[in-house]
Amino acid sequence: MISQKAKIQEAVSFIRKKTQSDYPVGIVLGTGLGALAKEIDVEFALDYADIPNFPISTVETHHGKLIFGKLAGKNVVAMQGRFHFYEGYSMHQIVFPIRVMKQLGVKTLGITNACGGLNPAFSKGDIMLIDDQINMLPGNPLIGPNDPDAGSRFPDMCEPYSKRILSIAEQVALENKLKVQRGVYVALPGPCLETRAEYRMLRTLGADVVGMSTVPEVIAAVHQGTEVFGMSIVTDECFPDSLQAVSIEEIIEVSNRAEPKMTTIFKNVVANL
Repeated sequence: MISQKAKIQEAVSFIRKKTQSDYPVGIVLGTGLGALAKEIDVEFALDYADIPNFPISTVETHHGKLIFGKLAGKNVVAMQGRFHFYEGYSMHQIVFPIRVMKQLGVKTLGITNACGGLNPAFSKGDIMLIDDQINMLPGNPLIGPNDPDAGSRFPDMCEPYSKRILSIAEQVALENKLKVQRGVYVALPGPCLETRAEYRMLRTLGADVVGMSTVPEVIAAVHQGTEVFGMSIVTDECFPDSLQAVSIEEIIEVSNRAEPKMTTIFKNVVANL
């Protein structure tokens, strides 16, 4: 059986036939947030289906392309569409692109997502800078044999999201007169949204927002020494005593409306790295 390390190298070798450049910034675009890719001065793009060993994105609005170009004068590689546990992918498959990005020169990873707001001080359309996370997914991408060339067997998670970049992002938001929140992201498997009782539990645990992604990618990034910056768009309010049913169409609509604010912050953060 081919090892994960060999699979990563096969994908990297394929990409290196297209470019020999290093890409110090990696980007993961979440549900309804693909428009940030329009801000990239694109050199070329690859379909996930064409890259050896890459999973295929099955979620609506996730376009399934790896984009190479420049953003704010920096070389970037962006995932236009990510992978989720609820799609049936293993943790190793979910973080496979993060491992590939490392080999392409990525030193800083910017992650975005759409999420539900648990904190009663949050409103639909708010931008939350991710300060910390809670893993409630049934697994961890580091389970299994450890590749010492990739990272430590027991990586420390005391600072999963870079305090340095959080400070830059808060200053950028202030300069652009954009309101931002800061808080804790919790990941559950999905794909169903949570019950009222589950929202109460998650809030009691200390989570400010809830989603179905991000945490595995961040764990893999920390393991391999990649600095991480994360932003969430609050697309629905998960307040148990006033809970309303919400559709994926409504979630995407809120994402689309809030995305210009996120794009402004993201571009300026990249410029200041």
